[in-house]
Amino acid sequence: MPKKQQAIPLTGVDKETVLAICYQAFKDLGWDILFSGEDKLLGQTIKKWNANPQHILVWPEGNELIISSEMIKNELLDITGKNKKNINNFIAAFEAAKSSIQTETIESNQHAINNLRYATEIAAGQEQKESAEVDKAMNLSGSNLYVTYAIMAVNVVVFILMALNGAGIFEMNGYVHLNWGSNYAPLTLSGDWWRLITSVFIHFGIIHLAMNMYCLYTVGVYLEPMLGKIKYTTAYLCTGALAGIASLWWHKEGVNSAGASGAVFGLYGLFLALLTTKLIPQKVRKPLLQSILLFVAYNLIYGMKGGVDNAAHVGGLLSGALIGYLYAIGIKKEKQGEYVKWVLPAVLLISFGTVAGYLSSNKGPAENRTAVLNEIQSAGYPDSEEYNNRLAEISKIEDAAISPLSDTSLTDPELKRIIENQCFPQWAQAENKTRQMLTYKVSGNMHKKAEKLLDYISLRRKELGVFIKMIDTGEQENLIPELNKVREEIIRLVAEIQKL
Repeated sequence: MPKKQQAIPLTGVDKETVLAICYQAFKDLGWDILFSGEDKLLGQTIKKWNANPQHILVWPEGNELIISSEMIKNELLDITGKNKKNINNFIAAFEAAKSSIQTETIESNQHAINNLRYATEIAAGQEQKESAEVDKAMNLSGSNLYVTYAIMAVNVVVFILMALNGAGIFEMNGYVHLNWGSNYAPLTLSGDWWRLITSVFIHFGIIHLAMNMYCLYTVGVYLEPMLGKIKYTTAYLCTGALAGIASLWWHKEGVNSAGASGAVFGLYGLFLALLTTKLIPQKVRKPLLQSILLFVAYNLIYGMKGGVDNAAHVGGLLSGALIGYLYAIGIKKEKQGEYVKWVLPAVLLISFGTVAGYLSSNKGPAENRTAVLNEIQSAGYPDSEEYNNRLAEISKIEDAAISPLSDTSLTDPELKRIIENQCFPQWAQAENKTRQMLTYKVSGNMHKKAEKLLDYISLRRKELGVFIKMIDTGEQENLIPELNKVREEIIRLVAEIQKL
């Protein structure tokens, strides 16, 4: 945080007198005097509704008085020069006090400083004791963050490799994410169970990655030391997988889901569970609980907007809370000198059992899997986008060409005129577009689909021919078997096309 320091000369004044004059300068400025060390005074400027306070530290050193001003509210820059103004104001107050201070005032200030030193020693001792209790409970000084850093590194490396593979940095290519293992129901539920794990290391864009890694680090600072590396890693992977299951359960139609946020929410749920027990000292428990509840509430509300898989967030949060309470039992027993062997196996058994049970009872159709895999494969060809655009155009033409056949308000002459002047030309237009698709650089399946579309168009024309024959001859009943046969062939061919 921004800080500025300046020294002014001292002549013929002892250290205790200098501190007494400094004490008076703080009082004259109306600044709070917070603490006193052996030869230092710490004060704080006035807090205003539109301005944060700063800390002012002063101490004599040799023949100089050192004045330091520091911003304390996470400011990045001292744009308005507050630190310099504080130092100038203090120097002016110090010089004024030095020239006018009385002996009795110096003695009174020295007495006040001694009392402040005593209070500071007590406060420091209490803070040291509380810090030791916190450290004993959370092991903050006895562990590193190697697992957290490793998880972050894997996520970043995967993101870079995917970007090189065409996944995109800001605008996403969902097909690449599917190839790399995102969680998508038609694939996960038809055999790709491993997507529940790989998806927690895949992200949709650099902002998505940055936010999740920041949140992971923020909670990992507390949880990895407190839980230990095995429990911490287990919690990350299990809550990530269970968050994926929650996403599959909620999004019945299937969404392309990925990101560490399900696992991260799982860690926050776990931390919330621990904070509702007495494992962590009250001094840090209450502020941490408040800040995490605010974080979770904000992100769940934000997640209600489109494009965010809130089901995974909730699933991670709830599964994390359950794991947290199980871990709390083990941690409490360990602090009492009793090692509990069943907690970690119970977490693994519950997680794996839930995942396996859901996957086995909700198996996806093989044809859906085949269709998705074909679509992924097709997306890698240069003309696949143009092919899909033409396919969409043909679908619109098809709707326009078929709709008159179901219009019961048309007379036979009107229907015949529409068939000849509208439907046949529309199918001819669809045929031309389909023949263009056969020239595109696309997959073999896409070419095969275009060939079957030509057969489909031919059958639709044949269907129109039967309608014309019915109108011209008036023998509708005799021609119904012929019409039904054509339509059966159409239905069969549509089923074949849908599999491609």
